[in-house]
Amino acid sequence: MPRPLNSREIEAFRAVIQTGTTTAAAQLLHTTQPSVSRLLAQMQAAAGLKLFDMHKGRLRPTAEAMDLYATVQQHFLGRERIERELAVLRQSGTGALRIGCTPALGLSVIPAAVRRFAECYPSTHLSLQTLGTTALREGLLHGHFDLVVSTKAIVTPELDATVLHHSHAVCVMHPQHPLAARSELHVRDLRHQSLLTLNADDNIFLQLQHTMQAHGIEVGSTIETTYSSTICCLAAQGLGLGVVNPYVASVFERELRILPLLPHCAVEVVLALPPQYAPSERAGYFIELLRAQFEEY
Repeated sequence: MPRPLNSREIEAFRAVIQTGTTTAAAQLLHTTQPSVSRLLAQMQAAAGLKLFDMHKGRLRPTAEAMDLYATVQQHFLGRERIERELAVLRQSGTGALRIGCTPALGLSVIPAAVRRFAECYPSTHLSLQTLGTTALREGLLHGHFDLVVSTKAIVTPELDATVLHHSHAVCVMHPQHPLAARSELHVRDLRHQSLLTLNADDNIFLQLQHTMQAHGIEVGSTIETTYSSTICCLAAQGLGLGVVNPYVASVFERELRILPLLPHCAVEVVLALPPQYAPSERAGYFIELLRAQFEEY
């Protein structure tokens, strides 16, 4: 009575078709010739079909056998593709890594981590997108990024977000600025100074504004802009003092005087991962590179 074929029977059948004899098939499968003959007999009985006949002392596949072989071959080719893909994954993980980050980190910390990553995974397609926090959060929720790194909080219960690094904002100015000779600045030193600020919804600006109000500090004039890198460029032109995160300030250290600011304005770098799937091996490695990179600050 016909029954489902088992994998050993199918392997023996395929090997005999490919090699032409049970002896050669046995060598291919690292077994014995009687074992292959027994598997063929079992398979013919299970299939309820005549798959081979003897012709001049050799096995000869029937037309039904060749039709079945075509289907079997597709199955094995699929298995071989799976094995090849598994080998690639074992060696290097998936073929792409999609990173989102805020512009300040895209200018400062991220490039060095990308370089080290590329040394280990030279064939990886790496996508690095610098965006605002809202766009980064939406990208994670829709599966567009494998990881996101932000200098602003990514607040949503759906995301796995952790603080990657703690630091403090710094004050940047032209090297010839009257305050540049100081070793540090207090918020009181900003009184009547020309101030370069981020937009009113920025966390550093909000902390600075609160501290200045607490100390009764009034500035002389302000230039407001979206990016901390722009503040650094404006400061390098002698247009005033800016308060930015230390990561982007380090990019401009040759053009600027960079000083600690008291009281501290906290800066946190947040790492967020997509909720849909676990991090790949490559994403995990990149995160470790980031942790090492932040240790330099």
